[in-house]
Amino acid sequence: MSPAPSDPASPDAPPSFYSPDSLQPEHAVGRLMRQILSATASEVSRELEPLGLTEAQWMPLFKLSQAGCASSTELARECRTDAGATTRMIDRLEEKGFLQRTRSDADRRVVKVALTPEGEAKAQHIPQVLCQVQNELLRGFSPEEFEALRSYLRRMLDNAAAMQARGTQRQEGA
Repeated sequence: MSPAPSDPASPDAPPSFYSPDSLQPEHAVGRLMRQILSATASEVSRELEPLGLTEAQWMPLFKLSQAGCASSTELARECRTDAGATTRMIDRLEEKGFLQRTRSDADRRVVKVALTPEGEAKAQHIPQVLCQVQNELLRGFSPEEFEALRSYLRRMLDNAAAMQARGTQRQEGA
């Protein structure tokens, strides 16, 4: 049985910014956010291409530069990719000489990945490019607008986390 529609007068009811009869996907916040993420990723990739890094490769290097060393499973989780895609990406980065694999002494099933000196050198360029691209996207924003935007996005993330928690509770209760 599906839940009853929310009472708009209830303080806990979600707002009605969208309705099926007037939905215009090109104006949907989610689509706009996806377009921004896509444009950001494309520009970061374009900037990092001279370093021999693709879109799929710069993020693992960046994550490893922050963590030092991680298992391939941890890296997949951090990069939000599946194990197979992560293994293929690790293969390519290893072939380029940017990282190395080692087996864990504690558990031989665990493969640890770490940056090589060349990978570390490449990874040092990534924060500069990320800042440059994001600052360019925020051109024309005042400091107050930037803080407001960040606050709005955090509120949406909090709402998303609450939705996920409710969904998990419903699944566990079923």
